[in-house]
Order: sequence, then structure tokens, then C-alpha cells
Amino acid sequence: MSRVLRILVAAAALLGGGVSLPAAETPQLTRGTAITDPALLRQLDQGDTLTISRLLSPERNSDVPLSTELMFASLPQLRDIPPTIDAEFDRYIAWYKATYPGETIGAGEGFDVQLFDRANLKSRDTRFVLAGIVNRMDRAFVSEESCGEIRLIYRLARFDSRPDGGKTTTRLPMTLNLVMKARDPRQTDASGKPITCAELARRWLDNGDWQGLIGSRAPPYDAMLDRIETNIQISVAPKSALHDFRSDYLLKVFKYDGATKTFWESTLENQIDRDRILADDALRREFKDWLLAPDHLREFDRGTVMIPEKFLAKGAVVPTPAGLDASALQPEFGMMQGEGNREGKGDPVFTDNDVVSALKQVAARGVDMQDVRSVAGFQRRLNDVTCAGCHQTRGIGGFHFPGVDWLADKPSHSTIVPASPHFFGDQLRRRDILAAFAAGKRPDFSRGFASRPQTRGSRELAGTQYQDGWGAHCSLQNQGPGAPDKSFTSWSCAKGLTCQAASASGRIGMCFIKTR
Repeated sequence: MSRVLRILVAAAALLGGGVSLPAAETPQLTRGTAITDPALLRQLDQGDTLTISRLLSPERNSDVPLSTELMFASLPQLRDIPPTIDAEFDRYIAWYKATYPGETIGAGEGFDVQLFDRANLKSRDTRFVLAGIVNRMDRAFVSEESCGEIRLIYRLARFDSRPDGGKTTTRLPMTLNLVMKARDPRQTDASGKPITCAELARRWLDNGDWQGLIGSRAPPYDAMLDRIETNIQISVAPKSALHDFRSDYLLKVFKYDGATKTFWESTLENQIDRDRILADDALRREFKDWLLAPDHLREFDRGTVMIPEKFLAKGAVVPTPAGLDASALQPEFGMMQGEGNREGKGDPVFTDNDVVSALKQVAARGVDMQDVRSVAGFQRRLNDVTCAGCHQTRGIGGFHFPGVDWLADKPSHSTIVPASPHFFGDQLRRRDILAAFAAGKRPDFSRGFASRPQTRGSRELAGTQYQDGWGAHCSLQNQGPGAPDKSFTSWSCAKGLTCQAASASGRIGMCFIKTR
């Protein structure tokens, strides 16, 4: 068994799969699925056990984590990342100046719009610190051979010297996810047989003898590397006469090439390139035909669809807050009938009749659609299946996992929770998949909408903000005189709460206390 996987599984078992958080329910929600304990993360990071430099360059003879200046300069695997991010910044700045010519944009004081300071990626005073470890074996449907993924999430931090010789730490608004395959193809058990997905799942869920899980297989870890995902709060714009308050996040993905041993710019999974599709009639027709094909529509409904790269973008800017109503801030806007003709880009990709007809075709084949059962359900899935749409839904700004700040003197006082309501709401589904793996069963990889988690028959989330408690998303159409929308029949509120309008559309609301 690879050393990295032994460390991760041992850490999960050591913690009982839980997290150390003030909120009583969160340790139970993430048991077996995530590691967010501040003390353990500090140990793994400061001991140089799971730093980025150690994983990418295990032969490096140093116990000191690398600054960003040295990391990008000395690790050849990362050489394409800084110039690619620089190019995205240049495009973003040019777009902003063209869109709002009366506003200034830049890093530092004195600008109308504050830009993320790219100097932080080339500084001797900044580095990426381990902020969390997340089990994503629920993504094994993408590659069954690898049993899904393990995500090591790092947060950029700045260390400034104080007059007394100490350091003042500041966490910066950027995360870097090193995504690794859950199973190392070299892994074997004590008898020499390949490790199975079932065994990996049991080790994550088990609370047993964690010391017995630590092994000594040596690096390299190339066979386990899959990709790097970056998320940067690229700008913050206060409310002005031209726009409301807005904070934009830049998402990028870099796939690992084992032959060249480098991470190269890649498309974002299911990040539909809306503008390119709307501008190309042939591509528009091809995308519509592909997605509405019965087999693909069924996967779309289940949340397991993998859209071909020809329809995808290599980057995404995520505006927040985006609100609940369809608008140009959302990644799919303009692709559905009734959403407006965006900048003369032509007709929508999908008409209501297109969707209704496609749903009838899959029904005729005996396919039981779980979530996408109406035009409104199709529109919502089209939005939240993208990276940008998901990050706009019940996130912490544009982040789903900013992590606990273990650098602070009192970590629990600095960051109350490490992740977003969307993240916590999805833990029951992920743990159910781990349990199925552990039992030797075929998991159900489907997922609900980003706004409302799948409960898998459990009452664990009942009454919480994650499902139907105060602040949860709900369907206003369930309360009206007409028939409820079939895609949202379960979107009700807990006892004592009522679904109240939170958008102009009158479709989606939020659960609040009843008022007279």
C-alpha cells in the first residue's frame, strides 16, 4: 500500500473519520469522509508529510515547506501553472475595463475594484498550507479503476515577520486542490493481492487500530496524481452606481501528464462553454442532440453525466452572490427558452418543447427520472452540473472548502466551520457510497440538486439548514393552488417553518419561521 494512502487512511481512522468543530452535528456528518481536525492537519503539514513539494518531489531533502516563490520555481511539474493564471488575469482585467470603463481595477489601495495580488504567487513570504483532506470515492463512476479520488486541499497563507521575531499569518483567498487517485495501482494487501475499493472504503470508515494502517512503501507518487484545481478570489467590487456588490472567483484545472511529468491546462469538468456554444449554430445543435439523447439525459438526471470536452471551457469566472433567479451571472443563462437573447447570440439551445419531448422519450423507455422531471428541473441541473453553478450554490463566497485556520492561536475561534452548507449536506450521500463499497455492493452514484441534498432515507439532516431547516432552499410551487413542479416535490420545510419568497421568479424560496 502506498505511503500516502496509508497516512490518509490512518488519519481518518485516528479521528474516527470525524472533524473537530464547535457545531455538534458536523463531526458526525463528515465521519469517514473528510479530515479537518486542526491539530492533525498542522502535524501533517509542518512535518512536511503531505506538503505539495513532498508529494511532487519526494526526493527533496528538506523538512521545511517551500514558499510559493521556490515552489513554482523549483518544481518542474508546476511550471505551466503561473503563466496560465497570469494570462487569465490579463483577460479578466481587459474584460472588466471594457465592461466598466469608469472604474479602476488593480491590486492594492486606491482602486475601485480590488484585484487579487499575483505577487503572492511569487513571494518568499507565502506558501500553501494543508487545509483539509476529503474522500471523493463517490466519484468512482468517472474511473472505477482508481476507486475515485482523494483531495488534498491547500490554502494560500502569508507569513509576515513581527518586530519580536515571530510571524503574523494571514490566510489569502486562494485554494489549490491536489487531486489524487484513491487507489495506487501498485497497492497490494498482505497476501500480495491488489487492494480493492471495498478495502479502501473500510479503512476510511473503520475506527480500529490506526497504527496498523501505516506502511513503508516508498514514493514516487506519480501513478496517483490526477490533477490540480485552483480557486482564486480574483476581485472584490463594492456596490456602486454601476453594479451591486460583487466578488468574482477564477476556477482553473491542470491535468497531470505522467509522460512529461507536468500539469497542463485542461477543461473544467462539465463547465459548459456557454458563449462559444451560443455563437456557433452547428455546435449548438450538436450539444442539444448530445445532451437530450436518452442515455445522456438519464446520466444528466443522476448527476453523473460527463459532457465531452468539445463543449467545455478551460476556465470559469464565478460571480457571487448570484441569487436564486436566472440571470447572466449564472453559467447556463441564455441556453434555455425565456432567458433572453444574450448579446445577439441567437436562439436558445433548448426550447421548452425540446425538453418536454426528451423527457417523454426516456419515460417511454421505462427510465425513472429522479430529479429532472420538468423544464425547471432541467434548467436547474444545467446550471448546477457546471463547476461555476455548483460554486454559486450554498457556498462560502465562491468556496466550498476554505478549511479550518489551524495557523491561528485559537483555530476554532478563527473559522467556525471548514466548509459550505452544500459540502456538509452532501456527506450522507458520500458516506452511503463508502458503505456500499465496504459491503461489496454496487454504489448508487447519483446526486440530487446542489441546493437540496439526497438524504438516502436518513433523517440525520432533518430540521437542519442542509435539508429543510431555517435557511434551506424550498419550492414555493408546493404551496400554491396549482400542481407542484415534479422536480421539486420534496423541497418542503420542517415543522414550524414556511417557504417564503427569496427571488422574483416565485419558484424557489427559503425556509423561515412562520409569521402572522
